[in-house]
Amino acid sequence: MLIVQVCVGSACHLKGSAEIVSLLESAIAEHHLEDEVVLTGSFCIGKCNRTGVTVQVNDEVHIGVTTENFREFFKKNVLDAVEGERK
Repeated sequence: MLIVQVCVGSACHLKGSAEIVSLLESAIAEHHLEDEVVLTGSFCIGKCNRTGVTVQVNDEVHIGVTTENFREFFKKNVLDAVEGERK
């Protein structure tokens, strides 16, 4: 089970965390990963960045997630991780 936590603290909220949550919900549904990915919100993860949102996937923290780089982030850090867990 992959745990994806999106920072919804004030700084990330202002940088679009609600949009990132929506994109994650849609992508998880699109790829039928509802039984393999837990999506949750988290208050400050402590890795604030000037651009984008902080997202933690299991124990790995990713900074600067934006709507522009979302697809790349999702493939590399969610899809590939789920595939790795299946093996």
